[in-house]
Amino acid sequence: MGCIQEQKFKFCIDRGGTFTDIYAEVPGGSDSCVLKLLSVDPTNYDDAPIEGIRRILEEYTGNIIPRSSKIPTDKIEWIRMGTTVATNALLERKGERIALCVSQGFKDLLQIGNQARPNIFDLKVLKPSNLYEEVIEADERIELLLNQELKSSPSVVEGISGELVRVSKPLDIEALVPLLKGLLAKGINCLAVVLLHSYTYPHHEIMIEKLALKMGFRHVSLSSSLTPMIRMVPRGLTASVDAYLTPVIKEYLSGFISKFEGSAGKVNVLFMQSDGGLAPEKSFSGHKAVLSGPAGGVVGYSQTLYGLETMKPLIGFDMGGTSTDVSRYDGSYAHVLETQIAGAIVQAPQLDINTVAAGGGSKLKFQFGSFRVGPESVGAHPGPVCYRKGGDLAITDANLILGTVIPDYFPFIFGPDENQPLDVEATRKAFEKLSFEINSYKKMQDSYARDMTVEEIALGFVNVANETMCRPIRQLTEMKGHETRNHALACFGGAGPQHACAIARSLGMSEVLIHRYCGILSAYGMGLADVVEEAQEPYSSVYTSDSLIEACRRELLLKRKVEQRLREQGFKDENITTESYLNLRYDGTDTAIMVKRQVEGEEFNFATEFVKLFQREYGFKLQNKKILISDVRVRGIGVTNILRSLELEPLSGNPVKEGQYKIYFGTGWEETPLFKLEKLGYGHVLYGPAIIMNGNSTVIVEPKCKASITKYGNIKIEIGSSPNTVKIAEKVADVVQLSIFNHRFMGIAEQMGRTLQRTSISTNIKERLDFSCALFSPDGGLVANAPHVPVHLGAMSSTVRWQLQYWGDDLHEGDVLVTNHPCAGGSHLPDITVITPVFDDIKLVFFVASRGHHAEIGGITPGSMPPFSKAIWEEGAAIKAFKLLERGVFQEERIINLLQSPTSDENSGYQVPGTRRLQDNLSDLRAQVAANQRGIVLIKELIEQYGFKTVQSYMIHVQRNAEEAVREMLKSMATKLEQETGSSVIEEEDYMDDGSVIHLKLSIDAKTGEATFDFGGTSSEVYGNWNAPEAVTSAAVIYCLRSLLDVDIPLNQGCLAPVKIFIPKGSFLSPSEKAAIVGGNVLTSQRVTDVILTAFQACACSQGCMNNLTFGDNSFGYYETIGGGSGAGPTWNGTSGVQCHMTNTRMTDPEIFEQRYPVFLHRFSLRESSGGVGYHRGGDGLVREIEFRCPVVVSILSERRVHAPRGLKGGENGSRGANYLIRKDKRRVYLGGKNTVNVDAGEILQIYTPGGGGWGSSF
Repeated sequence: MGCIQEQKFKFCIDRGGTFTDIYAEVPGGSDSCVLKLLSVDPTNYDDAPIEGIRRILEEYTGNIIPRSSKIPTDKIEWIRMGTTVATNALLERKGERIALCVSQGFKDLLQIGNQARPNIFDLKVLKPSNLYEEVIEADERIELLLNQELKSSPSVVEGISGELVRVSKPLDIEALVPLLKGLLAKGINCLAVVLLHSYTYPHHEIMIEKLALKMGFRHVSLSSSLTPMIRMVPRGLTASVDAYLTPVIKEYLSGFISKFEGSAGKVNVLFMQSDGGLAPEKSFSGHKAVLSGPAGGVVGYSQTLYGLETMKPLIGFDMGGTSTDVSRYDGSYAHVLETQIAGAIVQAPQLDINTVAAGGGSKLKFQFGSFRVGPESVGAHPGPVCYRKGGDLAITDANLILGTVIPDYFPFIFGPDENQPLDVEATRKAFEKLSFEINSYKKMQDSYARDMTVEEIALGFVNVANETMCRPIRQLTEMKGHETRNHALACFGGAGPQHACAIARSLGMSEVLIHRYCGILSAYGMGLADVVEEAQEPYSSVYTSDSLIEACRRELLLKRKVEQRLREQGFKDENITTESYLNLRYDGTDTAIMVKRQVEGEEFNFATEFVKLFQREYGFKLQNKKILISDVRVRGIGVTNILRSLELEPLSGNPVKEGQYKIYFGTGWEETPLFKLEKLGYGHVLYGPAIIMNGNSTVIVEPKCKASITKYGNIKIEIGSSPNTVKIAEKVADVVQLSIFNHRFMGIAEQMGRTLQRTSISTNIKERLDFSCALFSPDGGLVANAPHVPVHLGAMSSTVRWQLQYWGDDLHEGDVLVTNHPCAGGSHLPDITVITPVFDDIKLVFFVASRGHHAEIGGITPGSMPPFSKAIWEEGAAIKAFKLLERGVFQEERIINLLQSPTSDENSGYQVPGTRRLQDNLSDLRAQVAANQRGIVLIKELIEQYGFKTVQSYMIHVQRNAEEAVREMLKSMATKLEQETGSSVIEEEDYMDDGSVIHLKLSIDAKTGEATFDFGGTSSEVYGNWNAPEAVTSAAVIYCLRSLLDVDIPLNQGCLAPVKIFIPKGSFLSPSEKAAIVGGNVLTSQRVTDVILTAFQACACSQGCMNNLTFGDNSFGYYETIGGGSGAGPTWNGTSGVQCHMTNTRMTDPEIFEQRYPVFLHRFSLRESSGGVGYHRGGDGLVREIEFRCPVVVSILSERRVHAPRGLKGGENGSRGANYLIRKDKRRVYLGGKNTVNVDAGEILQIYTPGGGGWGSSF
């Protein structure tokens, strides 16, 4: 190309998992160079970014640079790079060998996490593996003080957050020396450190770091340094991620920089962080690198499209091979402070990017009469069928059939010699084989059904994939209170532009923007990013004028710190800006918002801005609640201005097409002209259908859409309107639409759940996620149930049907019903169900409902979970049927009376206390009404799009689809049981701790796929509170059936259609309406589940309990459920320290627990060797040890303290649980499984939860 003297190159590089994209600005003109290389190609080069720089320098300077020599730096101005080195190491678990150092008593804390299972229907309970190999415990203890009277004590100091702490046990540094030596002897020389309350008192962590480095550890990650925020679990996990990844990154970066001539200072290189800012090599660390590549894409579209091409807020849509990233930009970056990546929680500022498992490589399947896309991926190897490696059908294959992937413009890199094009013929044959299966199924359903063509099938899969990707976009926008349709879709990535028009139309958007560098936008975005330095510290105080002055003082110090760091990197003051934030939350909630300072000076009211943001996001404001400050944060920005969008001159003349190709759209094949973007100019307009080839990306402009080239060379597509009503056959389900409606119905239930979580006030609903939302057909049949808590599954249907029968014709527009009574389909009294009937004119067309656990509903003990209740009236307010809203009017006075005055014919001589948290009840009831209203709006949008008859028909079709899936499972299960036992009739039983028996006779018909669950022989109603309403047993059955299926079917009434459940009246599984039942939902439900799964020979018994703990006094109440061991199965070990089966609620973080309640948590760890021994071992239970700091009433409601969780197939039983109280005089008193006790300050509660049963003989 000739020699270019005295000018320099600029490189923007995105080193992805498969490809490395490079954008280079070439000196001497307006030329730029784009290059795409395989990220790993060891036969040709060692490192893709270095190879790309070498090739570009060679081409444009004319100088040969051998691969064996170093890259000259005299012609490079700067390099900006994002890398997936950290992400890949995390995904593949190929980081550094590390150990964890943690406060004594908490060695298993990070493994336990929040106790929740990632997938509630996975009996294996697969959790991500630990990043650390070894754990050592530091003998030390810091205590938060809840009052000021001990301030003068020498052991009391003020922490960084302003909170008073007492060093109750100084760090035993000498005891650590042999432990650290032992780690070094094992070859582990990297350490993550997290100590209790180190966010405010980091001194002990710093002492450990000094010791470890002195002894020879090469890297130490301190939780207090990386993320100085309260919450020990995410802070510790972040430290583990950093220790695991930083050495790997440093090694890679060191190797990268060593490939250049001269010292490290000779080349100006910066790296993209997860927060969208650049950092030099010395401050680029593991926990800030995991979203490095995707962050570049967000910066790319936001800085080139928003304000230049549109004023609408943007939805970023980055569709790759295995997944799709979704983000939002409205003039400022949306950051989150915590996210989960590859199973690891990272607590650090990062761009809010949501990933869904759907991409070009998503696997296509036809199962149980429905099209399914993903979440499995065919991967890069073997890849889709068309890659000529023997792979499975994927979305890329579907696009190839439809003509939207054009082999002529796809690299010829396939076949044994890597020189062949995509294999169209093999793909068509694979689809023809699948079409035979699909059409045979359709003929079975309807002998007159028309066969689907290969093209219709391919388009069907693409439509289902599009709907899969629309779900996270709706959630991202509407969860924050924004209308999706008011956004523009900013589309990039290799596969995204093929789907852009269809995605936008589904979401109601009218505008799509595709950047000219859409195929390498993440790389291009590196050159648009600024250098960022962050500083943050905790500050715990009530928001007042005095605390604001202190917060501003801290803000100023942090501001000076980040400004100095930027000056040291060469930035002048005029190029440095800062952003300041206070992290605020309402007292009693865990929902904090980072509030950005809008104007300088103390006169800015952060509290007013917080209330405004809170109301926009959650839909309400909390009256008479203190606002608390949690953290002060400053973000320093070194403005670079290194890449700028250039305006183009208008181009005259008509666009010239390069060729003509056939593409299959919904109406059939259409001749479609193909254009190349580089030959199009500003002002050119293309009417759909059209194809625009943009480098390696194919942009599909669908019919009725119009594309124009903007003055910046980007593509703007106006989406034409589509018919409001899509007509679909209503008698027999369309196999494609069945999948789409499953997605839409489940999406509605999920959004109802998010609305409830956002708008609720109580910890149980907002943070522990103890709620469920569902929608129902007009007969009360369950259509979709967002799975949050399994014990709610299917149970609400009987509630809705009871109300329908009770009210009859006395239901009207604007009515909202409330109930919690077990005889009306309830589970236990704290679970209040709010039901909204929905009308079209005067015709009842469907129901929506939400059920949430209210922490207080009255009753004889605080927390409404009394261990010794003998009748339902002792458990709180019981409501069979009440109109919370009557024709739109909120009946506040009447509902207050019901909640405050529990009554019964039997308790006339004794006044049972009403609810102790009335305002929380009212707030959460309003939140449930709001969640229902959200569901109504979404279903009405669906009716507007498809028509009422179609939507109602598919409410029935999805239930039939689930029924078919369950029938097929039961047929295969019957065959398996007959082979193993000689019969498809099995009897099983298990015992409650009082000796009450649950007996099950399970009969399965292998021909019809029907099953009978006969609980005849079950014990009578008990004089206690572990009676379980029939709805609880139904929920256990539906949970077990869904868990036994390996298909993600919707949770609806169809799951129970092939099932008959017989429960003898008067048994403790069908008690009288006067019976106490608070324990049935949380104890008996677990035993019923164990009996059913044992009958199916699916797995050994899990802990069989929820270990319900409540404590409090007249001023506060606290409730938690404690995990245990899950049962082992035929191919897996049980999981330790996890919520099992019928619950999946979260555990409060230890630091939050001690900050908000008068307790010391001495121990929270696994109960070693409590899992049953076997060929596969049962999971271990937990140990929880709590010291109370003031007198409280403690109630424990637990099981498996007498009868152990049983093993299966020769596996041994898990250990029984136990509950103890250590009195002030050191006496250790056994409390039994159920008890209420008055506890004094200084007394300690010890809870040992059961382990899971083992599977198979260990011999």
